[in-house]
Amino acid sequence: MSGESLAAQQQALGGTWPQIRRVMRVALIVVHLAWGFLLALCLGAFWAPQQPRVLAAKQRWCQRFLRILGTELTVTGSPEGGNVFLVSNHVSWLDIPVIASQRHLYFLSKAEVGEWPLIGSLARAVGTLFIKRGSGESGNKAREIAARLQLGHTVLVFPEGTTTDGTSLRRFFPQLFDAPLLTDIPVQPLAIRYLDSMGAPDPAMAFIGEDEFHHHLWAMLLRREVRIRLHFCEPLRVDGDRKALCEQARERISQQLKG
Repeated sequence: MSGESLAAQQQALGGTWPQIRRVMRVALIVVHLAWGFLLALCLGAFWAPQQPRVLAAKQRWCQRFLRILGTELTVTGSPEGGNVFLVSNHVSWLDIPVIASQRHLYFLSKAEVGEWPLIGSLARAVGTLFIKRGSGESGNKAREIAARLQLGHTVLVFPEGTTTDGTSLRRFFPQLFDAPLLTDIPVQPLAIRYLDSMGAPDPAMAFIGEDEFHHHLWAMLLRREVRIRLHFCEPLRVDGDRKALCEQARERISQQLKG
């Protein structure tokens, strides 16, 4: 499990300063979460999450959050202009603030996130859509996403439906690809990778299996930095059927993970 891998790394790091740095980061995160909640309240995000000012504030909040965590983010490729249907591989809970730091968008997230203390409330305040895994509600969610796209918004989904260790892809579920087909909105695949100090994939950063958020975060905060590479692939033409579109998106992301 990734939590065990991070725990092993934290034992290897040891020392007084890394422990002090971690405690300082925890304090900063608590303050930042509280600030996010207050900001969402002041901007009226809990009642009208689709305001442009809420989207801009969300992007700035995520950028600051990544700095607190000590991330070193490298972005390649070009984000598609205008509204777009984004699809990405899924490695960690950290994927969401990483991608949200780069552009205004909404997410489709697993329902469990909506129940996380404070974070769940913030997720709802910024217009996150939620889906229960294995519930068979993908068709309804595709139509809900299509409605967001028609309003001129960008929506990101993780079509694997779960996280992986970041070294390979699972199958993509095609049902959600009905959304861009219904609206004729471009599809842009994203590839996210967590890298070690040598530039190789870092499976220890994965949030998988029975990992718990607070344990994963606590172990991660001991690291001096977290290296992340995010690549915006070339957008896909929206034609054909959802299965073909789904496979094209998967192939483009797969090519980046092999690089």
